Amino acid sequence: MPSNAIKLLAGNSHPELAKRVSERLGVELLDMSVFKYSNQETSVIMRESVRDEDVFVLQTTSPGEDLNDHLMELLIIVKACKTASARRITAIMPNFPYARQDKKDKSRAPISAKLIANMIQRAGCDHVITMDLHASQIQGFFDVPVDNLYAEPLTLRYIRENFDYKNAVIVSPDAGGAKRATALADRLDLNFALIHKERSRPNEVARMTLVGDVQGKIAILVDDMADTCGTLCKAAEILTNNGAKQVVAIVTHGILSGNACEKVTASKLSRLVVTDTVPHAEKKARCPKIDTIDVAPTLAEACRRTHNGESVSFLFSHAFV
Repeated sequence: MPSNAIKLLAGNSHPELAKRVSERLGVELLDMSVFKYSNQETSVIMRESVRDEDVFVLQTTSPGEDLNDHLMELLIIVKACKTASARRITAIMPNFPYARQDKKDKSRAPISAKLIANMIQRAGCDHVITMDLHASQIQGFFDVPVDNLYAEPLTLRYIRENFDYKNAVIVSPDAGGAKRATALADRLDLNFALIHKERSRPNEVARMTLVGDVQGKIAILVDDMADTCGTLCKAAEILTNNGAKQVVAIVTHGILSGNACEKVTASKLSRLVVTDTVPHAEKKARCPKIDTIDVAPTLAEACRRTHNGESVSFLFSHAFV
């Protein structure tokens, strides 16, 4: 008989986060194995019934060669739950893959984020929970409900607890993040600054110009992701040259690909704060400037509210610990 309880599953992308979410919910992770055959095909073995159950599949994307493998794991797990007659399947994707490929910005460019949305729905997903999408319009790529959670409440709490924030200024490293930065500045009743950047090619910043005053202030850079960290490191240098007494970066998704850790260590940044939507324990060990905000309580509360039919919008303005 169905237990009408939350059934939490997890792939291999972020077992630490999955464990913390399960502990927060007070449920055990479903007994399941995700493995590869000798020819590198992914397979799933589920050892418990999910018939007529409310299933939540937690799978993020970690940078590197495993990114596409983790995406395939998610699709196969969702399909396995669908064919096993799960009542509802929710994909928890803290870091949505291919989110930067959300529009046709040049000739013959694919809109890969839309393709990912189609694949997830075709596999049998009924609901998606994610966090700080690179572009909010990605929600419109789905025909099923999408809850895009925000790291803003967690960021606000971190700033209030760790800095003399009354003597700070919120800085957006580019024009695209201005809305995010101004919303944060308004909540803290702080001034706002913007760095205008010009790119010579993808992931390479050619020139940056500061708009705003940071003299004698703690400059807090906010962004949705840190990939190569080239933008953040150059922004920190510009802010320091313009009189900022300390520069801190707070980002949601710490991708930290390539030699990003070495760049951050050698940069003017005093601290790089990331959430654990992406696993980064090994990179944190390499870079002493990295600090972590735990998103497990927020994800667990989103699962609980979804399961009980409660409003998730409460999480948009409240942080859970």
